[in-house]
Amino acid sequence: MPPASRLPLRTALLPLLPVLLGLLLLVLDPVPLQGLRHALFDQYQRWQPRETSEVPVRVVDIDDASLARLGQWPWPRTRIAELLARLQTAGAASIGFDVVFAEADRSSPLTASSEWPLTPELKRHLVSLPDHDAVLGERLSQSGAILGFAVSQPENAAIAASTVELPPPPSPARFIEAGQDASARLPAFAAAIAPIPQLAAAAGGHGGLAFIPDRDGIVRRVPLALRVAGELRPTLVSETLRSALETRNLILRAEGGQLREIRIGDRSIPTTPSGELWMHYAAPESGRRLPAWQVLAGQADPALLAGHIVLIGTSASGLMDLRFTPLGQIVPGIDIHAQALEQILAGQFLQRPAWATAGEALALLVAGLLAGMLGLRRKALPAAILSLSLTGALFAGSWLSFRHTGLLLDAALPALTVLAAFAVGSLVHHRQSEREQRRVRTAFARYVSPNRVAHLLAHPEALQLGGERRQCSFVFTDLAGFTTLMEKIDPAQAVELLNAYLDEMIAIAFRHEGTLDRIVGDAVAIMFSAPLPQPDHAARALACAREMAVFADRYAATLQARGIAFGHTRIGIHSGEVIVGNFGGKHIFDYRALGDPVNTAARLESVNKQLGTRLCVSAATLADCPETAVRPVGRLVLKGKSEALAVFEPLPPELPAGYAPTAEYCAAHAMLNSQSANPEQTLALFAALLRQWPDDPLVRLHWQRLQAGESGDLLVMQAK
Repeated sequence: MPPASRLPLRTALLPLLPVLLGLLLLVLDPVPLQGLRHALFDQYQRWQPRETSEVPVRVVDIDDASLARLGQWPWPRTRIAELLARLQTAGAASIGFDVVFAEADRSSPLTASSEWPLTPELKRHLVSLPDHDAVLGERLSQSGAILGFAVSQPENAAIAASTVELPPPPSPARFIEAGQDASARLPAFAAAIAPIPQLAAAAGGHGGLAFIPDRDGIVRRVPLALRVAGELRPTLVSETLRSALETRNLILRAEGGQLREIRIGDRSIPTTPSGELWMHYAAPESGRRLPAWQVLAGQADPALLAGHIVLIGTSASGLMDLRFTPLGQIVPGIDIHAQALEQILAGQFLQRPAWATAGEALALLVAGLLAGMLGLRRKALPAAILSLSLTGALFAGSWLSFRHTGLLLDAALPALTVLAAFAVGSLVHHRQSEREQRRVRTAFARYVSPNRVAHLLAHPEALQLGGERRQCSFVFTDLAGFTTLMEKIDPAQAVELLNAYLDEMIAIAFRHEGTLDRIVGDAVAIMFSAPLPQPDHAARALACAREMAVFADRYAATLQARGIAFGHTRIGIHSGEVIVGNFGGKHIFDYRALGDPVNTAARLESVNKQLGTRLCVSAATLADCPETAVRPVGRLVLKGKSEALAVFEPLPPELPAGYAPTAEYCAAHAMLNSQSANPEQTLALFAALLRQWPDDPLVRLHWQRLQAGESGDLLVMQAK
């Protein structure tokens, strides 16, 4: 793949398109994107719900058990008044109703006397009894309880003509706007369904009952202020809090023309520009609720109510006041009001800061461009890993911000942009790579080793004449007696046997990441540490040679069992500094290693024939493989050389049959150069070994040398 700077500008800029698209979506914020963002924040809440705090908030629940004990809803207002009296006596700091008393009590004596067939005397008696709404109104005026009112018909609805608009109920709350357009984006409604005037006038305040779920029906935010028929009004949460804190003011503070905070007494509540509190839901908590029947029966512990904000609402299944939460639960609406108050009192807020969109845009831009460049410049797997790491970092940052600071930062769109930019960059890279590889494959006809192919695909600039100095290791093999075998069997069969043999020998070399230097008939030359440097080239060469020897012996034994006289394989291993590179001319060239170590490895392979061994390795190779089991052959002066080379025979894990024990052989070999031993003693020692181990080639070699009058371990070899 050529550098990105060599790509056409139009092609190199293609990964920028997903980034620009991501920025556009961030600005437009379409509904599907909002849903994706909400789903991410919902998952965070499921991973870490809000910890339940010991704050003075309690729910008096008109539950199914209370309805079963005290009768169906609606209850007489006198019972509601009794409930208020119980709470007031217990010392509740503030009481709020998640109930709208929009109609007169039909069970009041006056109403009942006009509807039931009664005698005049009984009717006069009923009329003289206190009116239920009057009883509740008196209790409301004493307790200062907050009544709820419902809102309906958004201002932009097309059904205004068919709806009777009611004015919002009066409220003692006073709104103060600090900053321009602080209330401009509050949820606006044209109509209110308020309590009957008799109760509305007696209440200590009024709070709107307005949940505004998202399109999927989940309540993620709770409004703290509303605009009803053009007038600012608090909600049940903010009004009960205001009452408990004994203040009148609700201060709307704006920054940059957008509402950011609502202050009630000493409580500062971060909000959305629409005056909504982001909900951080806690797991269901049974201790938050007291059944209404227990309070009315005087069985509720007053300590659970004293100094508490008490909300009266219903969880009864038949009354259908149920809502969906991000935790995947369906909860009564009164619980959401209570959890909102708990958050405020505990100071456990979620908030999407004013700079969130700008921060997400910056993350999207930087990470998207980086992923696009990775796709353009890097191979697919490393680029994919890095791009996925970028995506993971975005999500990790978003999650940690949520967990530790309560900030809602969206990682979904930046992450999608990163993946899209990487995909586009990778496609461009792949297309350009295919073009480059088609050019390089033509040159690969000169190469056969997979590691050379991989190197040239990654570095096509290496296709030029020249070489460099490098420490390498070499393995030379040769097959004994193959020419004779060719004369005895059908040539086609001989070629088939040879091809199977060479195929596995080369496969072994490739498994050890060796490079095929050449094939000459039945001989193979393998080099290590070229074209790519391999710090462990000596160990690789030795391991490769030993595996080749095991295979060759097994292959020959299999054929010999079939009556085919397939010979054994001789192998030489040596290491040293050579020149590696492309040698030839402009029309054709070959990748080779040139230098004396190459010839020495070939000589070591050949000298096996005189020594009677199968493997010979030089001290230069063994210097980097100190743990290898070997036994010394001697100091060999190879043909064409003037200096002796220390040579050893590698040993398999299990000593071959007929070999003298290694310790005994090494002790005898040490006497060859010992100053204290005379030739007769050394000869006698080798003779004794030979009698016991007549098939050991090195024992026989040194015995014959000593018999011929030679001494020491210096051997002058004449083989090529």
